[in-house]
Amino acid sequence: MSVKITCLQLDIAFGNPTKNRKYIEQKMTEALKENPDILVLPELWDTAYDLTRLDEIADDEGQQAKQLISQFAKTNAVNIVGGSIAKKTEQGVTNTMYIFDRKGREVSQYSKLHLFKLMDEHLYLEAGTAKNLFTLEQSLCAGVICYDIRFPEWIRVHTSSGAEVLFVVAQWPAPRLAHWKALLISRAIENQCYVIACNRVGQDPNNTFAGHSLVIDPWGEIIAEAGDSEELLSADVNLELVKEIRKQIPVFTDRRTEFY
Repeated sequence: MSVKITCLQLDIAFGNPTKNRKYIEQKMTEALKENPDILVLPELWDTAYDLTRLDEIADDEGQQAKQLISQFAKTNAVNIVGGSIAKKTEQGVTNTMYIFDRKGREVSQYSKLHLFKLMDEHLYLEAGTAKNLFTLEQSLCAGVICYDIRFPEWIRVHTSSGAEVLFVVAQWPAPRLAHWKALLISRAIENQCYVIACNRVGQDPNNTFAGHSLVIDPWGEIIAEAGDSEELLSADVNLELVKEIRKQIPVFTDRRTEFY
């Protein structure tokens, strides 16, 4: 079964959720021209990394983001892996991904498990506590956020449960672009899954972001790659390929879990 996926590689206005919500809706509308089955948004597309002001600008229980994405998904009959937003809760602010199906139903939400101390996330965000498995287009999928990809054991928790597609949303800085590509290719090969990675571009007061959103097949081959500017990156993925490769090299059944 072939599924068309479109990643929205965008610049994001620093600390301006109102502007960013309008812009994300505009870009999702543009992306419909690609006739996607699934749209993928970048990390923290509402606030960017304006962490010191999250108490002021974070989305209360994610209500505004959920309403926007759910309505767009339902109106346009498209699945949306909603990047992530700054969600304000009673316990603090989380970096949270929402996934909606073609009928506008929320099928999963996930808060970033691994907080990146190099960008002070641990000072302003609360870490998540649960994995993120969901079904889109009749395939079991997983979704993680940026720094999570440096933890292969966390990804394997999802793929050992059957996930065939890994969605990664990010604000990955340009100085570590080589790591971005190497880690994503590795996660695809070792888990024999598609990796769909949507990064942002542009700058904030402290960082320049890498772009280079990627679609990688289960052999680790890059089948689509964006540059370092705004771009709608689309690719068709053949989900049957995952099953074929997992039969050909049976990594999951050959695991020696009694030793690790």
